[in-house]
Amino acid sequence: MPSLVMEDKKLPIESAASRVLNEISRFLAAKDVPACIVGGFVRDMLMGRTTADIDIAVSADALEVASQAAIALDGKFVLLDDVNPTGRVVLPDEKIQVDFTSFKGDILEDLARRDFTIDAMAIELKEGVVPDIKNIIDPYDGQADLRHHTVRAVNDNIFRDDAVRLLRGVRLAAELDFTIDNHTEKLISRDGSLIGGVAGERIREELLRLLALPGAGPRLFHLDKLGLLTALFPELVASRGVEQPKEHAWDVFEHSLQTVAALEFILRESPWEYAGKEALDFVPWSERLVKHFDREISSGSTGGSLLKLAALFHDIAKPQTKAIQDGRTRFLGHADIGADTTSAIMARLRFSKREIQLVELLVKYHLRPTQMSHEGMPTDRAIYRYFRDTGEAGIDLLYLCLADHLAARASALDLDEWREHCRMTEYVLDKHFVVKDTAAPPKILDGHDIMSIFNLEPGPKVGKLLEELREAQAAGEISTREEAMAYIKRLLSEMK
Repeated sequence: MPSLVMEDKKLPIESAASRVLNEISRFLAAKDVPACIVGGFVRDMLMGRTTADIDIAVSADALEVASQAAIALDGKFVLLDDVNPTGRVVLPDEKIQVDFTSFKGDILEDLARRDFTIDAMAIELKEGVVPDIKNIIDPYDGQADLRHHTVRAVNDNIFRDDAVRLLRGVRLAAELDFTIDNHTEKLISRDGSLIGGVAGERIREELLRLLALPGAGPRLFHLDKLGLLTALFPELVASRGVEQPKEHAWDVFEHSLQTVAALEFILRESPWEYAGKEALDFVPWSERLVKHFDREISSGSTGGSLLKLAALFHDIAKPQTKAIQDGRTRFLGHADIGADTTSAIMARLRFSKREIQLVELLVKYHLRPTQMSHEGMPTDRAIYRYFRDTGEAGIDLLYLCLADHLAARASALDLDEWREHCRMTEYVLDKHFVVKDTAAPPKILDGHDIMSIFNLEPGPKVGKLLEELREAQAAGEISTREEAMAYIKRLLSEMK
């Protein structure tokens, strides 16, 4: 962890941020607008952390200042909040964004309205003056809390003033590897129900930032301890205490949280207390997979962070589908119903269409990898159908399935069975990455060819023939145009 800078010297500021601050200070001085650097930027300077986010509080109309600053700095203006006026200036060339807020009167009044002591510090921004540690305004002793690695509320009403801070406090502690002090935790538990009134997009932003961090699994348990997890997702309440078949180590609720932790383990992000290096060494891994899980899905989300969300929700419909048949516990249809439930939750939190579709696919098909083969390796046809149906989610599903298996068995994991599961995963990945025709065979005949050659009218029959042809290609049964025409001719004779 970065050490806290506590000497009487100029604060370390990354060069790009320094250039931007110099330009902003000149711009504000020319307009005679008093301003302070505030919040996380001051905290990160004290910790020696580089950051691309600068927070400026101005004694003026923040939206007007931000829009004018965007023009002056050749940046882009973004309205963040018109109720509590907040404007952002994005500077793509510098890869920096500057958020402007307003304060009236004394800066101390502004700091009193902030959330946590480590973010309730400020430094007056003056043209040509490098921020100095001696000039930090720190009315709530945030520097002491930085030294003690503590997240502490500025006052007892911070969560009632803005309930998104409930989630932000946990995310901030996770991000900095800090501890939330006992009194602040009690305040979170007291006010946890207020999270339901927060705009979905604000929850989404904090949730994604939390899920992007290594150790998100244990943090979900922490959210549950504070009463926040089920306040965020009431749909999870019914899964608590729902027993599963004997091969499962936990009930549905704890299994869901442990699946997130197990997923982080196999993605090489965090250790997991129920499995170690021997189990991890069987899991296929490569730089190509790292890039796959790091891929951006939408603004703020990656394949990895959304996969963790799918892991949390994959069994969300088990409670309402539980039934005992022939003495066995079954959850028939839980994947399909769970996908619908997950879609509704994500829509409520204002996720993008692409994000929702991906996680919905992950929940819907989370059992599919184990259904590709009952004995031995899956056929090329089975692999083709798998990627045809799962699309972008195909690779992610393989790892969700592995995590699901780990979180079912936990310390009772059968290493021989696990090795075979991982071997099948690697085989399917090899077919996907190396034998590219498996996932996307080249087109030999199209619909127009089939209609022309075999004198067919447009309709579902042509689509079915094309799909059968693609599947045969994926299985390596057809590679030439002549073979394709013979294959279609045989199919047509079978359809009569």
